[in-house]
Amino acid sequence: MANLMRHDPFGVVLDDLFKGFLVRPVGYRSNQETGAQMVVDVTEQANAYQVHAELPGVKKENIHVSIDGAQVTLSAEVQREHTAQEGQRVLHAERVYGKSTRRFTLPQEIDEATAQARYTDGVLELTLPKKVPVASKRLTIQ
Repeated sequence: MANLMRHDPFGVVLDDLFKGFLVRPVGYRSNQETGAQMVVDVTEQANAYQVHAELPGVKKENIHVSIDGAQVTLSAEVQREHTAQEGQRVLHAERVYGKSTRRFTLPQEIDEATAQARYTDGVLELTLPKKVPVASKRLTIQ
């Protein structure tokens, strides 16, 4: 049996607005809402797909890309670096730490051997060439 949920697009905004006046600053996200989100743009060209993923604060060695046919998996981990010194206490922290994974399937298989990845200024750029479809071979019956 399927669970049905009512979607109220204004409820979250109004609840957060009123909570901000009474409890916390407006726009503050609770611990339940602070999942690391990976923002991804995918464009298609004649012979390849271009993927741009925003990964601010992630070190290059903590990014992993895997390709399996037409499925692409991006994994990134932001590690928390403690900067509080002795005698200091954290009053408010909004930066997100942890591991984030994003998986999506493209319309055509990818040629893994010629795929390229580049990471500059917090943006991962993938060039994923399309695999050339193999022409079917007709067998002669003997």
